[in-house]
Amino acid sequence: MSSLFYIGMDVHKESVRIAVLKGKGKETVYEGTLGNNVEKIVRFVRFYADKGPTVAGYEAGCMGYTLQRALAAAEVECRVIPPNKIPRVGSQRIKTDSRDAVLIARMLKNNEGGNIQIPTADDEATRDLLRCRDDLKVELHRCKQRLSKFLLRLGFVYGKEHAWTMEHRKWMKGLVFSHPLHVETFEQYYALLETLEERLDRMDRRIEELAASEAYQEKTAKLRCFKGIDSLTALALVCEVGDYSRFSDAQAFMSYVGLVPSEYSSGGKRRQGGITKTGNTHLRNLLIESSWHYRYYGSASTALKARRNGNSEIVIEYTDRALRRLQNKHVRLVRRGKSPKTATVAVARELAGFVWGMMTENYGRT
Repeated sequence: MSSLFYIGMDVHKESVRIAVLKGKGKETVYEGTLGNNVEKIVRFVRFYADKGPTVAGYEAGCMGYTLQRALAAAEVECRVIPPNKIPRVGSQRIKTDSRDAVLIARMLKNNEGGNIQIPTADDEATRDLLRCRDDLKVELHRCKQRLSKFLLRLGFVYGKEHAWTMEHRKWMKGLVFSHPLHVETFEQYYALLETLEERLDRMDRRIEELAASEAYQEKTAKLRCFKGIDSLTALALVCEVGDYSRFSDAQAFMSYVGLVPSEYSSGGKRRQGGITKTGNTHLRNLLIESSWHYRYYGSASTALKARRNGNSEIVIEYTDRALRRLQNKHVRLVRRGKSPKTATVAVARELAGFVWGMMTENYGRT
């Protein structure tokens, strides 16, 4: 009977530490280090795969899914283990590449740690574009901060409440600086601001095109029926998650995005804390941002009705139910003394459940 090999890999930028366990044996049959060359690693793993069933795995990190896809193409099962699923024993106070590789091999042997859902190449590329857009948004915010603080240092204070309006920009362009280098500095900051805004606008238009493409149109159209979710968030919910059916219920998806309460219980005491903030941070932030739209009572807006055109009555009725329930929840929590932020996070948790129901067509189980 062929033995089963478990190959744990601790992957770094320049090297990969490998540990191999065989069958039921507790000791490794091989430990060594290879250069971070995908072709060499695949040949090494194939050496054991030719001898018998083999499972390889590594912690999600700098290699992304390149190594996993290469091993899958070579017909070798390879798991990408979430970092938060790998146990760290603090009492040992020793962490080495060799120990990590052995630990991963033992986790594979015991079927522990789970496996990250591997996105398709198209979904990964779209997801990277969406995250690039977020990075541009951060850079734009920093540019605005630098420009406003530069003006503040020179004693220029905009007296009105709302900044970065057309009126505010007109005020900035009309400022008179006492030193020519200050004029040059302002022009550099303002030119960068306009450049970033133009790039962000082009990316937003590109994201709209992708959301309306054949590959994503059906799913994003359904998600855009929710209040607070438009093309950007809808496309991220599709590309970041992939197959929603891998979550057994809405609660499992809420946990995946880190929106369930943490818990500290011992003996007869049980105490729940803030949300766990585990899992997909990007999706959690998008869902919380979308949930601010539910802080006031109101029916579907004209823009939301336009987004719903072409969808089935089941989908529209489902999102209307979500609209009523989430608005009521936010108002009810605020009236009970909860802060608007806490109420919004609670609404985001339920919104995640409604999204799961939409993507799995479990319209009555949320």
